Amino acid sequence: MDIQDNAYTVIYELSEVFKKIDSSKIDEFCRLIRTHKRIFTIGVGREGLSTKAFAMRLTHMGKESHWIWDDTTPGIKKGDLLVATTGSGEIGHIDYVVNRAKKAGADVVIVTGSPSGITASNSDNVLFIPASVYNGKDEVVKSIQPMGNLFEQALLIAFDLIIMKIVAEDNISFEQMSERHRNVE
Repeated sequence: MDIQDNAYTVIYELSEVFKKIDSSKIDEFCRLIRTHKRIFTIGVGREGLSTKAFAMRLTHMGKESHWIWDDTTPGIKKGDLLVATTGSGEIGHIDYVVNRAKKAGADVVIVTGSPSGITASNSDNVLFIPASVYNGKDEVVKSIQPMGNLFEQALLIAFDLIIMKIVAEDNISFEQMSERHRNVE
């Protein structure tokens, strides 16, 4: 295994994913972030880590952001937004949380590599990241990497690019973001 050859291949795969993302869906996702005061996030495994990083940046941006699995997370309600990530679109406990959020009146957006999955069909909006996912069924960019690596990497980058877009368009300075960074470390 040549690490440099594999690195170039992975970078190529990621570039192919981003060529195929529908920019109008990114714009819609940004609109949803802007128009909701409270944003709740959920994901599992490595997808969850990418989603948790997104929640952190939302806080730095000035949004009230909550990670569903945290014990201090308040109840979700009408006017709130749930951002749920599910690579395969068929993760039972993500689907359960989506259904509970909908019942409470929250808006729901699913970020997935498999929009044909059941969870996407229960959401208000879907952001399709067309990258290979573990147990996915949709047409996506294939990968030399195992399991859902490509989706998880693309998810982290997509979330970072979304934050960069909102920060630039809303004139949020890095100084303002830094003021909201945890200061007890």
